[in-house]
Order: sequence, then structure tokens, then C-alpha cells
Amino acid sequence: MSALITTTGCAATPHYAPASATYYVSPRGDDANDGTDPGRAWRSLARAERVGLQPGDRLLLAGGARFGGTVTVDGTEAGDADRPVVIGSYGEGRAEIEAEGAPGVSVHNTAGVRIHDLTLSGDRAAHKGYGGISLYNDRPGSGRFDGIAVADVTVSGFRVGIAVGGIGRGDGFKNVTVDRARLHGNKDAGLLTYGPAFDPAHPAWSHEDVEITNVEAYRNTGDPGADDRHTGDGIVLGAVRDAAVRGSSAHDNGADAARTAPSGPVGIWAYDATEVVLERNTAYRNHTGSDVDGAGFGFDENVSHSTIQYNLAFHNDGPGFYAYTREANGAHTDNSIRYNLTADDGRRLPRFGGLAVYGHDVRDLRLYQNTVVMTATEEGDSGPALRLMDGQSGVTVRNNNFVTDRSPLAVVDEGLDERNVTLQGNNYRAEQGRWTLQWGDRAFHDRAAWSRATGQEQLDGHPVGLSADPCFPGGALPAVDSPDDAHLLAPDCSALADKGLDLKELFGADAGSTDYFGRTVGTPPPVGAALPRSD
Repeated sequence: MSALITTTGCAATPHYAPASATYYVSPRGDDANDGTDPGRAWRSLARAERVGLQPGDRLLLAGGARFGGTVTVDGTEAGDADRPVVIGSYGEGRAEIEAEGAPGVSVHNTAGVRIHDLTLSGDRAAHKGYGGISLYNDRPGSGRFDGIAVADVTVSGFRVGIAVGGIGRGDGFKNVTVDRARLHGNKDAGLLTYGPAFDPAHPAWSHEDVEITNVEAYRNTGDPGADDRHTGDGIVLGAVRDAAVRGSSAHDNGADAARTAPSGPVGIWAYDATEVVLERNTAYRNHTGSDVDGAGFGFDENVSHSTIQYNLAFHNDGPGFYAYTREANGAHTDNSIRYNLTADDGRRLPRFGGLAVYGHDVRDLRLYQNTVVMTATEEGDSGPALRLMDGQSGVTVRNNNFVTDRSPLAVVDEGLDERNVTLQGNNYRAEQGRWTLQWGDRAFHDRAAWSRATGQEQLDGHPVGLSADPCFPGGALPAVDSPDDAHLLAPDCSALADKGLDLKELFGADAGSTDYFGRTVGTPPPVGAALPRSD
């Protein structure tokens, strides 16, 4: 017997959808054409700007050709996330938009836009003040415009490569994806999301559900004349809830950042944000002109319920990883930095070390399963593997592998003690020089003596700290000079393979199921970010 299918109401009949149009622009075209066929293409972007792009429409530029001007999609256009307006290339190769004192592509107060297969470059005026791809919502009470996708683009010569902004709390964009983008030669940042000032009494975020994948942000130089702000960042997530940066890199940024700036740039970081994940990225050779920052990765002020995991940082001016807030408002809370590798960071600012926590009110921060290696700079300076400054509460540091040459393994401010910071199950290895740990105004040269004096590295009255050989391949202190060298931070022996504390059993913490290299972590876990190499 065949099944009987019944339908009722309008669901039984197809819905009407207005026909969409495809418009073409080519150097061989003519603005007198109707633009609806490659053979009847328009010639200029100025002509294309006169057409309102409705949901489902496509504007395609001839691959391999260059076009002066900009493409704007405003509040009278697009608007449907399910039927996005598409802006891209056709034929062989990518089209290039050479913006003239404007964004290359501007999406203003609307939803449902897909931008792909384009190269965007800016002139001097664009470099001074515009985003190459600019998403901006300045319509109060509009909520979040839904469904913006950017893929396979190269953006250079703007103030910001890709900028996502909103002026109101809750007024911005949602479901934004950026995939396979190369962002270089921009001034302030490769990619930036931003919004209004954060109000801890009434927390709200302009943007939601932002996914950044396979983005390379590099040689975004900074502004040597900017003494009022930081410039030269790689990827920045601000004013956002539920966001991620995955499989991306930020390198060689900030070379021209101002020395008089109040703060410096960072490779990949978040601020005024919640539920952020930064994972499986690399950040290296990022610089700062000022006397702070220049880090690989960071959670800055007002970040909560967020995680930095499975990342590699090396040869940055500042720390490889940091947590910081200048506001004592309780909004920097419940964050984790875990299973990361950092080698030879603090090249210009060694005092911040490889892994740093500082500011005025960092709460409930978990630092665990990281591997931190610090060697001396060319000038002979050497920073600690761990730097903890005053202004913290509920900070736990567990199962990390700290290795230095001649510098202190950790430097901890005098105002910190076991009531606001806990160190347990970490490995402290000095490969050259004397074993040293600076705790307040006291320098300790013996782990056991330090533990007895401070109560650190104890569990139920028993010592739990280690000073074992990390067994790095090729030498005690591996030279990590490229992302391909990450394997040098995986141990060759099993000395630390199962010596970590069982974080879930003892403290109810999410211990993670794999190490940095994706290998299954058993119980107990290793100390550090990596199990022994299997080859």
C-alpha cells in the first residue's frame, strides 16, 4: 500500500520569489549596455552603483581586470540572509577593485551579502581612513543585520583590511563569516570588529556569531603618528558575542606602530567580548612601538567565558599569550588559556615573559597545559616563562611546562599569594644558569624552599611541582623559527607524559581530550601542551 501524503494551506503550493538578476562589469563593456550578459557588460563601477541590488542579485566583475571606485550595498538594497546579494568575479582569475578615498566594498545597514573572489587595494586616502571591506551599522534600534559572508579575498592599502562596526549595543551584525582572506599592508589592523564602549552594568555586544577561518593578517604596519591609540594589529575581535578565530595567522605586524601610543598592537586578540574561541592559529614576529603589548595572543579588557587553545606563538615583541584588564569592574572573568606553545617571545619587552597576566582585576583565569620556552634576546636580556602581576583573583596555573635559560622561571608580584593565585603541577626547568624564581621581593633558588615559603606547588600538603628535563628534540632549548618548527616543542621522552594533575577529578576543570598535536590525552595528562613524539 502506498503512503498517503496530504498537505494543507499555503505549504502545499510553492511560494513566489521575485526573479533575481546578474549584472556584469568589464573593461570591454559599455555603460550604455544593460549589463545583464557578459557580452552586454557595463564598463565602470560608477554605472553599477546606480542599480539597486535586490535579494538574490549578483554583481560580477571580469576576472583579471582592474576597476577604479567602490561597490556599495546600502539599506535600500539586499536585506535577505537566505537570498544574499553576491559581489564577486567571473571568468579567469580575480577582479581587482582599486578604491579611491573610499572602501573597496561597503555594506551599510543591510543584511544578506556575500563577497568573494576579489582583490581590493586602497589609495592614500583609503589607507588613511577606510576599511577595505566595510560592514557598518549606524541605525539605532535596528538589531543585528544577518548573514554576511566574505571568502577568497586579498585586501591591502586601507586603514583596516576588513572592518565590522556598529554604533549601538546590540546594533551590528550577526552570522558573519570570513574565510580564506589575505590582509596585508593595512595601517591599523588586518581585521577588526568594534562597537560602542562596554558597560559592565548592562553588558551588551554589537555583533554575534562571527567566524574567522583561514585568514592571514601580515605586515599591517601601524601608524607612526598615532599617539592616541594602538595600531598595527593582526586580527581583533571587539564588541562581539560568540566568535571564533580558527586556522589563521598574524605575523610581522606593527613594525611602524607609534612609540608614543598608549598601548601597542597584538597579533590576535579580543576585548569587550564574551564566548570567544581562538584556536589552532599562529602568531609570530608581531611588534610594538610602545613599552607594552606586541604579544602573539591576548584577552584584553572585559573578556569573559572565553578560551585560547592549541595556538603557537614565537618571536613576538611581547608575551606569547596574555590576559589583561585596566578596568576593575569584574567583567574580565572565567577565561582559559590552555594547550598552547610559545617559544622565545618577549623579544623587545622581556619583562612580560612568555605567559603574562596583568592589569587591575583579572578573575577566575585558568592557565594550564601550556609549554613556554624562553631564551635570551640578542641583547642578552631574558624574560621569565611566567609573569604574574598584582590585581588578580581566582587565577590557577596548572600542568604547564616552563623552561628558561638564564632568566627566572617565574616572576610574581609581591601582592599575590595563595589566596588569589594557585600554582600546582607545573614543571620548572632551568637549562642554563641557576634555578631562580622571583616571588615578590624574594628570589628562590630551590623549588622545595619556595614551595614551603609560599604554599605553592602543594596539594593536600604534598609537593606536586617538578623540575624534570623536558627532552626537547635537537637540544635543551629548541629554536622555533617558523610554524613548521612546532614539533620541536614536543618532548622526545616520557618524563612528563603522565605527570600532570587530573584536572577534572581534582578540580572539576575541562582538561581537554587532545594535546596540541591532536593526540589523545589520557589520565593523568602530561605536563605541558604535548605528549611525547610518536615517531
